[in-house]
Amino acid sequence: MTTNKKIYYWAPHLVNIATPRAVINSAYSMQKYSKNLKSSIINFFGEFDNFRNELNQKKINLINLYNHKIINFLPKYGFLQSRISFIVFFIMAFMPLKNLLKKNKPDFLIIHLITALPLFLLLLFNFETKFILRISGTPKLNYLRKFFWKLAFKKIFLVTCPTLKTLNYLKSLNIVDQKKIILLYDPVINVGEFRNKISLIEKKNISIDTDYIFAAGRLTFQKNFLFLCNCFKAIVADYPNLKLLIAGEGEDRMKILSYIKNNNLEKNIILIGYVNNIYYYMRNSKFFILTSLWEDPGFVLLEAAICRTLVVSGNCDSGPNELIKDKINGIKFLLNDNNSCVEQIRYALKVNYEQKKELILNNLNMCKKFTLFNHYREFAKILSPTEVLPKKNIFI
Repeated sequence: MTTNKKIYYWAPHLVNIATPRAVINSAYSMQKYSKNLKSSIINFFGEFDNFRNELNQKKINLINLYNHKIINFLPKYGFLQSRISFIVFFIMAFMPLKNLLKKNKPDFLIIHLITALPLFLLLLFNFETKFILRISGTPKLNYLRKFFWKLAFKKIFLVTCPTLKTLNYLKSLNIVDQKKIILLYDPVINVGEFRNKISLIEKKNISIDTDYIFAAGRLTFQKNFLFLCNCFKAIVADYPNLKLLIAGEGEDRMKILSYIKNNNLEKNIILIGYVNNIYYYMRNSKFFILTSLWEDPGFVLLEAAICRTLVVSGNCDSGPNELIKDKINGIKFLLNDNNSCVEQIRYALKVNYEQKKELILNNLNMCKKFTLFNHYREFAKILSPTEVLPKKNIFI
């Protein structure tokens, strides 16, 4: 008789980012397809409270470590403010997390965000739990962090990377046994959820009667939306009725609004705020555009693929460069190159039906490896090697 294995997920976060969705999808894939793996998500300061109904429906256990919603009082934006929040959180969560792992003895702790705390605990104490670090995004390692990782990785069970670039980069650092580093694609595509959401319209006080280009992401330096607005300004001269819709919130919102106002683009560039269901906007756009300085891998690119939406992306040396092949499954421009971006936007607006169809279908085929089923199948080989894995993958 096979004993169930307990998997705990650790992903504290202060703002709306893509990683918590990947955490929920990963936990759900184990619940949905496995008979031997049982998932729980640690909810330290209320960061997963907004997902309670969804987690209940998906039968994912939520472990509440702290009753007070301190997340409402911690600063969320800005480098210095976020560092203060991190220190407060580190101190408050140190003992509760240690005690939880010692008492409940989960088989695995999957570490996604605020990784320093569980890795520090791993250095100081011995646990029966196996620690797995799931790297989200390209790691930025200064000397101190590199030294810390090298120490912690002596005791870590596994490190997973979302892209080949990150995997090769981590191997090149020689800070961990290379047998402990594997490629594991993020579970971005939930086919069932996609089918449910694709026909729903999230109510927003905007009008999208005309053609529009769609962009989405936190309004931060990384997403490079000021660059996008500047490029779109050149497009408006020839397409005065075309709109650019940008979904997301963040610290650069006022800078972007100021640029829009100063360039009289209020009728053409619209910030629609945070959108829980972007599928409707994605599906009905002329194409989706990504101008990020880095992504690893870039969840919105995969969401565009499943929506059968044409993708235009910068060639940043991370996820997009790995996922999008120019004129094969998307259209690429030179990163931060205004002329190149404008040229490729014009090309995308004029691409004929057959070319567009081929690009979209190739991109749809690419994103199959990011389904929940594929993630479960690959992860279960590590977490539960004796489990009999289903062979058939269901995909749109």
